[in-house]
Amino acid sequence: MVGDTAADLDDGSGDGSDDPGSRGDGTVPESNVTFDEDELADPVADPDVDVADVGDGAPVGPRPADPEDPEKGPPVGPRPADPEDPEGGPPVGPRPAEPDEEEPGPPGPEEGPQPAEPDDGPPGPGPDDASPEDPDEPDEATFGPPPDGPPDDEEMPLADHIEEMVSRLGVVAVAVAAATALAFPLAEDVLVVMWYDTLPAAASDPHVYGPLEKILAEIKVASLAGILVALPVLVYQSYLFMRPGLYPRERKYYLAAVPTSLVLGTIGMAFAYFLVLPALFQYFVYYSESGVDRLAFGLRVTFDLIVAMLGAFAVVFQIPLLIMLAIMMGVTSRQWLENRRIYFWGGFVGVGFLMGGADLTGMAPIIIGATMIGLFEGTLLLLRWTDS
Repeated sequence: MVGDTAADLDDGSGDGSDDPGSRGDGTVPESNVTFDEDELADPVADPDVDVADVGDGAPVGPRPADPEDPEKGPPVGPRPADPEDPEGGPPVGPRPAEPDEEEPGPPGPEEGPQPAEPDDGPPGPGPDDASPEDPDEPDEATFGPPPDGPPDDEEMPLADHIEEMVSRLGVVAVAVAAATALAFPLAEDVLVVMWYDTLPAAASDPHVYGPLEKILAEIKVASLAGILVALPVLVYQSYLFMRPGLYPRERKYYLAAVPTSLVLGTIGMAFAYFLVLPALFQYFVYYSESGVDRLAFGLRVTFDLIVAMLGAFAVVFQIPLLIMLAIMMGVTSRQWLENRRIYFWGGFVGVGFLMGGADLTGMAPIIIGATMIGLFEGTLLLLRWTDS
């Protein structure tokens, strides 16, 4: 309004004759309005000033400034009473700042985020900061071994590796030959015990269909005994040959897996010797008695079947160890094996027919395949129970 009036006076659009309170020379006369002294005594309420009725005896003073509006001055009014002294009333004046409190203010140039130096990258952990128990540290089993190689690995020519392998195989061959020579005098007694332990009483004595059949069977028995006796030597020499190229974690796996494998192989051979072979030969006897011709058990063929079944079940009983090692090394998982169990079942049946090919009736392959499926499912059941 005042601006508009001033604009009208500047551009000369009005001569002042229309305004009764203005003079002809453009000046405004003094006002004749009078005010009552009582009205002047009452203060005009300021909307920006907060006045509260604090009662008698309560001093009035400014309250602290609003932290959200630092430019606005402290409003007038009583501050809250001190909770430790409620009878004293609210104190007058601004509350002194606590020694630990800092008044909020705009961040200075040194308080804001500092831009990163162009040449400085993000700080990484030092060599002393890495901890083997840090969950964020890459695991050797997940990401593979470090690229610098095993600690005991040394560069050797290929000829030296071949020479070392031949020398260690020579030690194993000498051990097998010595054990075979010691077991050969007892081969006939061992052969008789194995024959009558596995075949039923209804079976006749072994039939020999060649002049060398008996001596060859005894050599097989002595050789099998020599391999079993020299097996620890074979395991130890193979470990010494592979040890320089193994990482510490792989050495632990090897030292834990080899004894377990020997125990499982022994259990498998015992399972075949005391359970599978007697049942299998009993089936053969029953099968032959139901026909016209009577079955005659030849020494060479029968003993070959016994050895094949013992070796097959020694290998079959390695399934739990193989599954455990594959899961521990992160190659597979229990859920993955369970989702594809039907494919494993088919593979086990096929392997059973390959191992039990000497049995033309098909009973031995079926027993081998069923045993493999049972071991597979039993291992998965054990893993599920341990996980839960």
